[in-house]
Amino acid sequence: MEQDSRSSILLEYTQDKIVIVDEDGRFAYANDATERILGYDPASLVGENVFEFVHPESRDQVRAVFERVIGATEVETATEQYRFRAADGSWRWLESRFSNVTDESLGGYVVTSRDITTQVESRRERDEMARHLDELTRTVSDVMWMFSGDWDELLFVNPAFEEIYGMSVERLEGNPREFLSAVHPEDVPMVEEGLDRLSAGEPIDMEYRVNASRDYGTWVWVSAEPVVKDGDVVRIVGFARDITDRRRRERQLAVMDNLLRHNIRNSMNVILGNAEFLARDADEPTAERVELIRHTGENLVDSADKQREIIELLTDHPEPISIDLVEAVGGAVESARVRHPDASIGTDLPASASGFTLREIRAAVIELVDNAVRHADGPADITVRIREHDERVRVEVRDSCPPIPETEIGVLTGDREMTAVYHTTGIGLWLVYWILDLSDGFVTFERQNDGNVVSLVVPRVETDAGAERSD
Repeated sequence: MEQDSRSSILLEYTQDKIVIVDEDGRFAYANDATERILGYDPASLVGENVFEFVHPESRDQVRAVFERVIGATEVETATEQYRFRAADGSWRWLESRFSNVTDESLGGYVVTSRDITTQVESRRERDEMARHLDELTRTVSDVMWMFSGDWDELLFVNPAFEEIYGMSVERLEGNPREFLSAVHPEDVPMVEEGLDRLSAGEPIDMEYRVNASRDYGTWVWVSAEPVVKDGDVVRIVGFARDITDRRRRERQLAVMDNLLRHNIRNSMNVILGNAEFLARDADEPTAERVELIRHTGENLVDSADKQREIIELLTDHPEPISIDLVEAVGGAVESARVRHPDASIGTDLPASASGFTLREIRAAVIELVDNAVRHADGPADITVRIREHDERVRVEVRDSCPPIPETEIGVLTGDREMTAVYHTTGIGLWLVYWILDLSDGFVTFERQNDGNVVSLVVPRVETDAGAERSD
């Protein structure tokens, strides 16, 4: 096969559009790729002016580049991106290389082009998304950031970083690990350990102090995730939220709780001690009143203890985990039986049932059983059972007590607002409510068969099916 024949075949099989144009820009030749890319019969283009097919917004620029290249006295090439009209009337993006290298056998100048429409559109979509992301992140108060997997490159951070961390973005860009100098020295080891865990592919949540200009008085909650590709951590993304106000409120709450509980206990010890002394020699009417004082005082001390449990629950930020509810409920019932030997407390439990909840679910069951015993008109008759549903598991505490007041239920469920007239309900029920709320669950109240049914409903964790058991 002759050399020119081989060259001709290669020209027709190449994926790039190759054309020859004269000095006026008229087609003298177009290869078969012209039809694959643009839909034109190559022969139909011969004699047409190439610039008539270029988008009007780019026509003058493309013509100027072409004329500059072919008018150069030395070998010259140039590359230009522009839109070119296809046979169906649509516009395709081309990247063309112009050259002034020619000879008489070519009869013009060679222009090679490749279709970059997909790349241009993808780049525009990315740019548009980046613009929207930038607009969004400039309006949020959280710090949003992205680092390389080895923490050597800052890929993105929004302006909120400067306000919260007290450091310029430029400084962070110069040295991504420089943000550690904005962290309280006592918290740096914990943060460094978190960085290592992220680089190893483990997500993290942590709280620490930042901003030396504010004496490290700013608390942040950081949540971050590694981005893994082909088994390697390629990026790390996350956000930091200023939780200084929340930490301040928690500290204030803890201080007030300690003071109040301490004062209540000290004062009630004095009251209960004197009540016990008076009861020794009191006549019957007085003894009854003394007993009322003692009973009310003990209830107040018990409320203070439950208040402490609620404070700890709300300030310790416990996380729901998979709990063996059969074991938790069984343990709660056994504890209640020891404290209330005269009560009838039965169970109706499956062989296994697990829920996604706080460990304190056991305390919630104990509280409901204790509450039922306290409010029973006679010997308490209580049954605790577990029922599994598709996505939830329900722990039911059934009693034979008088109806729970609708006003109390309404406050707990949010159907009734707290007011100066009606301002509270049993603090133990609030403990139950918060345990379920923090477990992504809820509490329901029903009246059935002359008794109450209080149900603790939490997300279900799949377990092997088993036969029910009761005692």
